[in-house]
Amino acid sequence: MRLLNILVIGALILAASYVYSLKFDSTLQAERVAKLRSELQSERNAIASLRAEWAKLDTPARIEALARRHLPLQPVKPHQFSDFGQLPERAPPGDPIGAMLDPEEGGAPTGSVPAQRNAR
Repeated sequence: MRLLNILVIGALILAASYVYSLKFDSTLQAERVAKLRSELQSERNAIASLRAEWAKLDTPARIEALARRHLPLQPVKPHQFSDFGQLPERAPPGDPIGAMLDPEEGGAPTGSVPAQRNAR
């Protein structure tokens, strides 16, 4: 009988130590999860902050002001455009695009859409 009591007490001690190790491991895992959640929240806050900063930097008014300050752009003046009379009548010889559009070369007449494009 005494031997049975000693075996039961030993089994209880082993079970208690096993339960204690499980509790200790679960506590460590819970702390790790809490730490990861905290890091995740700080990363989300950083992302939100960066998105807000990007939205501020990406405003068209700010970009326009920077372009005016740093780029030597001038407004387009009317004399920078050409008249249609200054354009050549036909594409230069040997130009494959000009040959396609030249009616004398068997291409589609100038100003019309080729038949294969109408089929689409």
